[in-house]
Amino acid sequence: MLGSCTIGLGKVSAVSDPLATTAAPPGINPVNVDNWLREAGLVGPFTFSLIAGGKSNLTYRFTDASGDRYVLRRPPLGHVLATAHDVAREHRIISALQNSAVPVAPVVGLCTDDAVNGAPFSVMRFVDGVVLDSPAAGDAVPEAVRAHASDQLLDVMVALHSVDIDAVGLGELARRGGYLDRQLKRWKSQWDQSKSRDLPLMDQVHAGLIASQPEEHTVGIVHGDYRFGNCIVDPATGDLCAVLDWELCTLGDVLADIGYLLVYWSDPAGPQLAENDPSGRPGFPSRDEVVRRYTAATGRSVADIQYFEAFSCWRLACIAEGVLARYAAGVMGDSTGFDLALSQQRVDALAKRAAALL
Repeated sequence: MLGSCTIGLGKVSAVSDPLATTAAPPGINPVNVDNWLREAGLVGPFTFSLIAGGKSNLTYRFTDASGDRYVLRRPPLGHVLATAHDVAREHRIISALQNSAVPVAPVVGLCTDDAVNGAPFSVMRFVDGVVLDSPAAGDAVPEAVRAHASDQLLDVMVALHSVDIDAVGLGELARRGGYLDRQLKRWKSQWDQSKSRDLPLMDQVHAGLIASQPEEHTVGIVHGDYRFGNCIVDPATGDLCAVLDWELCTLGDVLADIGYLLVYWSDPAGPQLAENDPSGRPGFPSRDEVVRRYTAATGRSVADIQYFEAFSCWRLACIAEGVLARYAAGVMGDSTGFDLALSQQRVDALAKRAAALL
């Protein structure tokens, strides 16, 4: 699946150079993390920078003495909601998928000792490519390869949903049944804990989702945030290099991922449904074509796809409200440009869209 994508593998040296403490962004203890990385076999000194984006776990890029690049992920600063931002769990999932047909970044290590950096963190190798997280990013990719990039996105999703969870060691990742029950309970609880104001429509949609809940379909690995914005793509070929951001991954009804993808996907020449997605630009397939490709590849019925899109809109509104609350509390690093009113409008729009779909 990696195609022409490049992974920065780096070189491990036996030479122990002097410890050098350099300036580091918030969320990185430069001395402790430097020591831990050296013990893991990397060669310092290390230079850290906070990667723009990533509104859940904080993501940093760093280089070692030879210029090789790596990525470190840790939870947001300050208090976080229970069960959220579990980098150890994310590390477990990526490790399990290393030899699968699903491209992921090669793992380096996991630190679970809070004394090192104030919270657990995981380290993986940097993967070259681009993240298509906006219409402008989509425009930067040649129109001739946009269809292939979309095909790759769907094909990797199909591969993920086809992974033998027991064979890769993820059979105990979560309960295999009752996905929607668990999700509706979890995100309603987190909405209640993090909401910045009363929004009765969210409660109404939650009740509607419970009342119209379909029977469970195929149970497999659900990424939980599967979209172009969480994938690295080779801009020259359209190959999908790596799937990122696994913190919401669980076992459940795999139709949730295709329903979630449709929350972001825009039709060509139609209204732009999400400002952080490239679809809708020339060369990208339509929403119907996306669903048809998934159906053809899996043979699964998508009769309940509208329900899963509604559920995904509501769930994304809950997540977005939590991000909003963390930015307002100042625990998401650099909050330059954060607009509370605009963020609330986006949550409101998702709630209204979920209600309309139901």
